Amino acid sequence: MSDRVSVAIADGVAEVRLDRPDKLNALDPAMYEALIEAGELLRHTASLRSVVLHGAGRGFCAGLDMASFAAMASGRREGAPTNLDARTHGAANAFQQAALVWRDLPVPVIAAIHGVAFGGGFQIALGADVRYVAPEAKLSILEIKWGLVPDMGGIALMRELARGDVIRELAFTGRQFSGAEAFAYGFATAVHADPLAAARAAAREIASKSPDAVRALKRLLNAATDADAAAILLAESKEQAALIGSPNQIEAIRAGIEKREARFADPK
Repeated sequence: MSDRVSVAIADGVAEVRLDRPDKLNALDPAMYEALIEAGELLRHTASLRSVVLHGAGRGFCAGLDMASFAAMASGRREGAPTNLDARTHGAANAFQQAALVWRDLPVPVIAAIHGVAFGGGFQIALGADVRYVAPEAKLSILEIKWGLVPDMGGIALMRELARGDVIRELAFTGRQFSGAEAFAYGFATAVHADPLAAARAAAREIASKSPDAVRALKRLLNAATDADAAAILLAESKEQAALIGSPNQIEAIRAGIEKREARFADPK
């Protein structure tokens, strides 16, 4: 797509790669724009079944690049909107959308984290539905080091993953923690020696399931973050009613009975 982010799609699985390895995939205005553009492209890809999100080179993403910090130190903020309060993407601004766009996609997104995931890079990983992390990876809620706070959706995303006191301690200190610790805290789904291989395998497994059911599940799980019990129960019923007897649901049953691979149609 650009010199910052590449997108490749095969058999319904998209691979989105942060592609600035010489800078540890650090975030600059072009990277933010490319991430959002990648998400918007995939949102309108009917054949999409799942997404693998990873970084090229030695790490996932080192966070905001040093050129941006240098601009801040001189009183400028290159590439930033003049008003961060402006909502440019629904409830989010452009910086937040670079992380939240993965939650907005209709299919599951699996992040494969190796090397480092610092600051904004950590928040981008939080936007994925699932995070596989290398045991020796280094992660950090690093913003406090630079006199900042997490402002890419991280506060909203962290609350569903880790205990409040753990989030506070990590955010107040900015200390680094390992992939193994990330799993213990709740930020990582699983620890894998090769997180990218594991993410690819999981993405293929998801892609083999009914796309209608997978998309319905993601809608329900996204809604469950903030909805009350009554709203969730009603949403479950509506999604299930739409699935029962639909072509892909019938194909799932037939494939299971006939012990063969299902042949699902793209969602309309």
